[in-house]
Amino acid sequence: MTSTLHQRAVVADTHNDLLMAVSARPPGQWSAFFRERWLPQLVAGGVNLQVLPVFIDDQHRPEGALRQTLRMIECAHVLAEGNAGRVRLCLDAAEIDHALEAGEIALVLALESMPGIDADVELISTMYRLGVRVASIAHFGRTALADGSGEDATGSGLTSHGVEALAEMERLGMVFDVSHLGASGVAHVLELATRPVIATHSSARALRDHHRNLTDEQLRGVAATGGVVCVNFFAPFLADRESDMTLERLLDHIEHVAAVTGIDHVGLGPDFIREVMDDLTPPCCEGVNTRGVDPKSAVPGLEGPSGLPMVTEGLLARGVQEQDVIKIIGGNVHRLLRELLA
Repeated sequence: MTSTLHQRAVVADTHNDLLMAVSARPPGQWSAFFRERWLPQLVAGGVNLQVLPVFIDDQHRPEGALRQTLRMIECAHVLAEGNAGRVRLCLDAAEIDHALEAGEIALVLALESMPGIDADVELISTMYRLGVRVASIAHFGRTALADGSGEDATGSGLTSHGVEALAEMERLGMVFDVSHLGASGVAHVLELATRPVIATHSSARALRDHHRNLTDEQLRGVAATGGVVCVNFFAPFLADRESDMTLERLLDHIEHVAAVTGIDHVGLGPDFIREVMDDLTPPCCEGVNTRGVDPKSAVPGLEGPSGLPMVTEGLLARGVQEQDVIKIIGGNVHRLLRELLA
Protein backbone atom coordinates (compact mmCIF):
# COMPACT_ATOMS: atom_id res chain seq x y z
CA MET A 1 0.00 0.00 0.00
CA THR A 2 1.10 3.55 -0.71
CA SER A 3 0.65 4.63 2.89
CA THR A 4 2.89 1.75 4.01
CA LEU A 5 5.65 2.79 1.60
CA HIS A 6 5.44 6.42 2.70
CA GLN A 7 5.50 5.42 6.36
CA ARG A 8 8.51 3.13 6.08
CA ALA A 9 10.55 5.48 3.87
CA VAL A 10 12.66 8.37 5.12
CA VAL A 11 10.72 11.46 4.00
CA ALA A 12 12.96 14.53 3.77
CA ASP A 13 11.83 18.12 3.20
CA THR A 14 14.78 20.40 2.47
CA HIS A 15 12.92 23.72 2.65
CA ASN A 16 10.14 24.67 5.06
CA ASP A 17 10.16 28.27 6.34
CA LEU A 18 8.19 27.39 9.47
CA LEU A 19 10.83 29.12 11.65
CA MET A 20 9.54 32.43 10.28
CA ALA A 21 6.07 31.63 11.58
CA VAL A 22 7.21 30.25 14.94
CA SER A 23 9.69 33.05 15.66
CA ALA A 24 7.01 35.67 14.94
CA ARG A 25 5.42 34.65 18.28
CA PRO A 26 6.74 35.73 21.68
CA PRO A 27 9.62 33.46 22.77
CA GLY A 28 7.56 31.91 25.55
CA GLN A 29 5.17 30.55 22.92
CA TRP A 30 7.71 29.09 20.51
CA SER A 31 7.69 25.49 21.71
CA ALA A 32 3.93 25.29 22.19
CA PHE A 33 3.11 26.99 18.89
CA PHE A 34 5.38 24.60 17.01
CA ARG A 35 3.89 21.63 18.89
CA GLU A 36 0.29 22.67 18.26
CA ARG A 37 0.51 24.14 14.75
CA TRP A 38 3.41 22.54 12.88
CA LEU A 39 4.31 19.24 14.53
CA PRO A 40 0.94 17.61 13.70
CA GLN A 41 1.39 18.58 10.05
CA LEU A 42 4.90 17.18 9.88
CA VAL A 43 3.67 13.94 11.45
CA ALA A 44 0.69 13.76 9.09
CA GLY A 45 3.03 14.28 6.15
CA GLY A 46 5.35 11.54 7.37
CA VAL A 47 8.31 13.95 7.54
CA ASN A 48 11.34 12.34 9.19
CA LEU A 49 14.04 14.81 8.17
CA GLN A 50 13.32 18.54 8.04
CA VAL A 51 15.76 21.25 6.94
CA LEU A 52 14.83 24.52 8.66
CA PRO A 53 16.00 27.60 6.74
CA VAL A 54 16.60 30.92 8.46
CA PHE A 55 15.18 33.50 6.05
CA ILE A 56 15.42 37.20 6.93
CA ASP A 57 12.67 39.28 5.35
CA ASP A 58 13.05 42.86 4.18
CA GLN A 59 11.92 44.58 7.36
CA HIS A 60 15.11 43.34 9.09
CA ARG A 61 17.55 44.13 6.28
CA PRO A 62 20.25 45.27 6.46
CA GLU A 63 20.70 46.63 9.98
CA GLY A 64 18.75 43.99 11.90
CA ALA A 65 19.69 40.97 9.78
CA LEU A 66 22.25 39.48 12.17
CA ARG A 67 20.00 40.06 15.19
CA GLN A 68 17.08 38.32 13.49
CA THR A 69 19.32 35.49 12.27
CA LEU A 70 20.41 34.82 15.84
CA ARG A 71 16.84 35.09 17.08
CA MET A 72 15.61 32.48 14.59
CA ILE A 73 18.50 30.14 15.39
CA GLU A 74 17.62 30.45 19.07
CA CYS A 75 13.99 29.71 18.16
CA ALA A 76 15.08 26.46 16.50
CA HIS A 77 17.01 25.39 19.61
CA VAL A 78 14.14 26.33 21.92
CA LEU A 79 11.44 24.51 19.95
CA ALA A 80 13.64 21.41 19.76
CA GLU A 81 14.36 21.47 23.50
CA GLY A 82 10.68 22.09 24.25
CA ASN A 83 9.63 19.12 22.15
CA ALA A 84 12.32 16.62 23.14
CA GLY A 85 11.42 13.09 22.18
CA ARG A 86 9.44 14.34 19.19
CA VAL A 87 12.08 16.32 17.31
CA ARG A 88 15.86 16.64 17.57
CA LEU A 89 18.12 19.42 16.28
CA CYS A 90 20.94 17.47 14.62
CA LEU A 91 24.53 18.58 14.14
CA ASP A 92 25.93 15.57 12.30
CA ALA A 93 25.04 12.38 10.47
CA ALA A 94 25.11 10.25 13.62
CA GLU A 95 22.57 12.50 15.33
CA ILE A 96 20.31 12.35 12.26
CA ASP A 97 20.43 8.56 12.31
CA HIS A 98 19.83 8.44 16.07
CA ALA A 99 16.79 10.69 15.68
CA LEU A 100 15.35 8.52 12.91
CA GLU A 101 15.97 5.35 14.90
CA ALA A 102 14.22 6.89 17.93
CA GLY A 103 11.18 7.90 15.88
CA GLU A 104 12.01 11.60 16.20
CA ILE A 105 11.98 14.18 13.40
CA ALA A 106 15.57 15.15 12.60
CA LEU A 107 15.89 18.93 12.23
CA VAL A 108 18.82 20.48 10.35
CA LEU A 109 19.45 24.24 10.48
CA ALA A 110 20.12 26.21 7.28
CA LEU A 111 20.78 29.82 6.32
CA GLU A 112 19.04 31.32 3.30
CA SER A 113 21.19 34.00 1.65
CA MET A 114 23.25 34.96 4.76
CA PRO A 115 22.26 38.66 5.05
CA GLY A 116 23.39 38.63 8.68
CA ILE A 117 26.90 37.70 7.59
CA ASP A 118 27.32 39.94 4.55
CA ALA A 119 31.06 40.20 3.77
CA ASP A 120 32.16 39.03 7.24
CA VAL A 121 32.90 35.49 6.09
CA GLU A 122 34.51 34.61 9.44
CA LEU A 123 30.99 34.61 10.93
CA ILE A 124 30.17 31.45 8.96
CA SER A 125 32.24 29.63 11.55
CA THR A 126 30.13 31.26 14.28
CA MET A 127 26.97 30.02 12.56
CA TYR A 128 28.45 26.54 12.37
CA ARG A 129 29.12 26.61 16.13
CA LEU A 130 25.45 27.54 16.63
CA GLY A 131 24.30 24.50 14.66
CA VAL A 132 23.90 25.68 11.06
CA ARG A 133 24.79 22.93 8.60
CA VAL A 134 23.36 24.09 5.24
CA ALA A 135 23.57 27.56 3.64
CA SER A 136 22.99 29.56 0.47
CA ILE A 137 24.56 32.95 -0.27
CA ALA A 138 21.88 34.85 -2.22
CA HIS A 139 18.12 35.30 -2.52
CA PHE A 140 16.38 37.20 -5.34
CA GLY A 141 18.69 40.22 -5.27
CA ARG A 142 22.32 41.16 -4.77
CA THR A 143 24.37 40.33 -1.69
CA ALA A 144 28.00 40.91 -0.73
CA LEU A 145 28.65 37.28 -1.73
CA ALA A 146 26.78 36.81 -5.02
CA ASP A 147 23.82 37.87 -7.14
CA GLY A 148 20.50 36.07 -6.79
CA SER A 149 18.57 34.66 -9.73
CA GLY A 150 16.51 37.87 -10.02
CA GLU A 151 19.71 39.63 -11.09
CA ASP A 152 20.69 37.19 -13.84
CA ALA A 153 21.11 40.04 -16.32
CA THR A 154 24.26 41.16 -14.52
CA GLY A 155 26.05 37.95 -15.52
CA SER A 156 27.88 38.05 -12.21
CA GLY A 157 29.58 35.10 -10.54
CA LEU A 158 30.55 34.93 -6.88
CA THR A 159 32.32 37.94 -5.43
CA SER A 160 35.72 37.46 -3.81
CA HIS A 161 33.88 37.19 -0.48
CA GLY A 162 31.54 34.61 -2.03
CA VAL A 163 34.51 32.51 -3.13
CA GLU A 164 35.85 32.74 0.44
CA ALA A 165 32.44 31.72 1.78
CA LEU A 166 32.32 28.60 -0.40
CA ALA A 167 35.82 27.61 0.69
CA GLU A 168 34.99 28.23 4.37
CA MET A 169 31.81 26.16 4.16
CA GLU A 170 33.74 23.30 2.60
CA ARG A 171 36.41 23.57 5.30
CA LEU A 172 33.80 23.41 8.05
CA GLY A 173 31.79 20.63 6.44
CA MET A 174 28.69 22.72 5.73
CA VAL A 175 26.46 21.91 2.75
CA PHE A 176 26.44 24.58 0.02
CA ASP A 177 22.98 25.36 -1.40
CA VAL A 178 22.74 26.77 -4.95
CA SER A 179 18.99 27.54 -4.85
CA HIS A 180 18.28 31.24 -5.52
CA LEU A 181 21.79 31.77 -6.89
CA GLY A 182 22.06 33.55 -10.24
CA ALA A 183 22.95 31.52 -13.33
CA SER A 184 26.55 32.76 -13.50
CA GLY A 185 26.90 32.16 -9.77
CA VAL A 186 25.73 28.56 -10.13
CA ALA A 187 28.29 28.01 -12.89
CA HIS A 188 30.99 29.57 -10.70
CA VAL A 189 30.13 27.32 -7.75
CA LEU A 190 30.11 24.21 -9.93
CA GLU A 191 33.54 25.19 -11.23
CA LEU A 192 35.00 25.68 -7.74
CA ALA A 193 33.18 23.13 -5.56
CA THR A 194 35.21 20.17 -4.31
CA ARG A 195 32.30 18.60 -2.41
CA PRO A 196 28.71 17.76 -3.41
CA VAL A 197 26.27 20.69 -3.44
CA ILE A 198 22.52 20.77 -2.98
CA ALA A 199 19.67 22.75 -4.51
CA THR A 200 17.24 22.80 -1.60
CA HIS A 201 14.23 24.14 -3.51
CA SER A 202 14.60 24.45 -7.30
CA SER A 203 12.47 23.09 -10.13
CA ALA A 204 13.13 22.47 -13.85
CA ARG A 205 13.53 25.45 -16.15
CA ALA A 206 12.87 23.24 -19.17
CA LEU A 207 9.26 22.90 -17.97
CA ARG A 208 8.78 26.43 -16.57
CA ASP A 209 11.03 29.21 -17.83
CA HIS A 210 11.48 31.08 -14.56
CA HIS A 211 14.76 32.43 -13.23
CA ARG A 212 14.26 30.49 -9.98
CA ASN A 213 14.41 27.17 -11.82
CA LEU A 214 17.51 25.30 -12.96
CA THR A 215 18.38 24.54 -16.58
CA ASP A 216 19.19 21.01 -17.65
CA GLU A 217 22.87 21.97 -17.80
CA GLN A 218 22.71 23.21 -14.21
CA LEU A 219 20.85 20.09 -13.11
CA ARG A 220 23.55 17.91 -14.63
CA GLY A 221 26.20 20.09 -12.98
CA VAL A 222 24.75 19.61 -9.51
CA ALA A 223 24.50 15.87 -10.08
CA ALA A 224 28.10 15.77 -11.31
CA THR A 225 29.27 17.01 -7.90
CA GLY A 226 27.39 14.12 -6.31
CA GLY A 227 24.69 16.49 -5.09
CA VAL A 228 20.89 16.47 -5.05
CA VAL A 229 18.29 18.77 -6.65
CA CYS A 230 15.20 19.08 -4.46
CA VAL A 231 12.14 20.07 -6.46
CA ASN A 232 10.23 23.17 -5.34
CA PHE A 233 6.44 22.79 -4.99
CA PHE A 234 5.72 26.55 -5.20
CA ALA A 235 3.00 26.70 -7.84
CA PRO A 236 4.21 29.71 -9.92
CA PHE A 237 7.58 27.99 -10.40
CA LEU A 238 5.85 24.89 -11.81
CA ALA A 239 3.66 26.48 -14.49
CA ASP A 240 2.75 29.92 -15.83
CA ARG A 241 -1.01 29.32 -15.87
CA GLU A 242 -2.98 28.72 -12.68
CA SER A 243 -4.94 25.88 -14.29
CA ASP A 244 -1.65 24.01 -14.79
CA MET A 245 -0.42 24.43 -11.20
CA THR A 246 -1.34 20.88 -10.26
CA LEU A 247 0.08 17.75 -8.64
CA GLU A 248 0.57 16.30 -12.12
CA ARG A 249 2.71 19.27 -13.11
CA LEU A 250 4.79 18.88 -9.96
CA LEU A 251 5.30 15.21 -10.79
CA ASP A 252 6.38 16.26 -14.29
CA HIS A 253 9.12 18.40 -12.73
CA ILE A 254 10.25 15.58 -10.43
CA GLU A 255 10.40 13.09 -13.28
CA HIS A 256 12.22 15.58 -15.52
CA VAL A 257 14.88 16.27 -12.90
CA ALA A 258 15.28 12.53 -12.33
CA ALA A 259 15.65 11.92 -16.07
CA VAL A 260 18.32 14.61 -16.42
CA THR A 261 20.30 13.99 -13.23
CA GLY A 262 19.71 10.30 -12.64
CA ILE A 263 17.47 8.86 -9.96
CA ASP A 264 20.10 9.25 -7.23
CA HIS A 265 20.14 13.05 -7.48
CA VAL A 266 16.53 14.19 -6.99
CA GLY A 267 14.65 15.06 -3.80
CA LEU A 268 11.83 17.23 -2.43
CA GLY A 269 12.14 20.89 -1.39
CA PRO A 270 8.49 21.89 -1.03
CA ASP A 271 8.78 25.53 0.16
CA PHE A 272 5.29 25.63 1.73
CA ILE A 273 4.98 29.43 1.51
CA ARG A 274 1.19 29.57 1.81
CA GLU A 275 1.09 27.81 5.19
CA VAL A 276 3.83 30.07 6.52
CA MET A 277 2.18 33.23 5.21
CA ASP A 278 -1.13 32.21 6.78
CA ASP A 279 0.63 31.87 10.15
CA LEU A 280 2.49 35.15 10.14
CA THR A 281 1.23 38.08 12.16
CA PRO A 282 1.89 40.65 10.83
CA PRO A 283 2.55 39.42 7.27
CA CYS A 284 6.24 38.70 6.97
CA CYS A 285 7.08 39.66 3.48
CA GLU A 286 5.73 43.17 3.02
CA GLY A 287 7.93 44.87 0.46
CA VAL A 288 9.73 41.73 -0.71
CA ASN A 289 10.13 41.67 -4.49
CA THR A 290 8.61 38.32 -5.46
CA ARG A 291 9.03 39.05 -9.17
CA GLY A 292 5.30 39.13 -9.83
CA VAL A 293 4.34 35.81 -8.23
CA ASP A 294 1.65 35.41 -5.58
CA PRO A 295 3.30 34.13 -2.37
CA LYS A 296 0.05 32.39 -1.41
CA SER A 297 -0.18 30.33 -4.61
CA ALA A 298 -0.12 26.59 -3.96
CA VAL A 299 -0.75 23.27 -5.65
CA PRO A 300 -4.17 22.09 -4.38
CA GLY A 301 -3.67 19.69 -1.50
CA LEU A 302 -0.02 20.68 -1.11
CA GLU A 303 -0.43 23.89 0.85
CA GLY A 304 1.48 22.31 3.74
CA PRO A 305 3.45 19.22 4.76
CA SER A 306 0.39 17.11 5.56
CA GLY A 307 -0.12 16.69 1.81
CA LEU A 308 3.24 15.03 1.15
CA PRO A 309 1.78 11.48 0.85
CA MET A 310 0.09 12.75 -2.33
CA VAL A 311 3.50 12.92 -3.97
CA THR A 312 4.31 9.33 -3.08
CA GLU A 313 0.91 8.19 -4.34
CA GLY A 314 1.28 10.20 -7.53
CA LEU A 315 4.70 8.78 -8.35
CA LEU A 316 3.55 5.23 -7.75
CA ALA A 317 0.47 5.84 -9.90
CA ARG A 318 2.80 6.85 -12.73
CA GLY A 319 4.61 3.55 -12.46
CA VAL A 320 7.75 4.77 -10.73
CA GLN A 321 9.38 1.79 -9.02
CA GLU A 322 9.11 1.66 -5.22
CA GLN A 323 12.86 1.76 -4.70
CA ASP A 324 13.05 4.91 -6.82
CA VAL A 325 10.17 6.57 -4.99
CA ILE A 326 11.98 5.90 -1.72
CA LYS A 327 15.05 7.68 -3.11
CA ILE A 328 13.04 10.67 -4.37
CA ILE A 329 10.99 11.35 -1.24
CA GLY A 330 13.98 11.35 1.07
CA GLY A 331 16.48 8.58 0.56
CA ASN A 332 18.80 10.67 -1.63
CA VAL A 333 18.82 13.62 0.77
CA HIS A 334 19.41 11.33 3.73
CA ARG A 335 22.35 9.73 1.90
CA LEU A 336 23.81 13.13 1.00
CA LEU A 337 23.60 14.49 4.54
CA ARG A 338 25.07 11.29 5.95
CA GLU A 339 28.02 11.76 3.60
CA LEU A 340 28.55 15.50 4.05
CA LEU A 341 27.82 15.70 7.79
CA ALA A 342 29.77 12.55 8.68
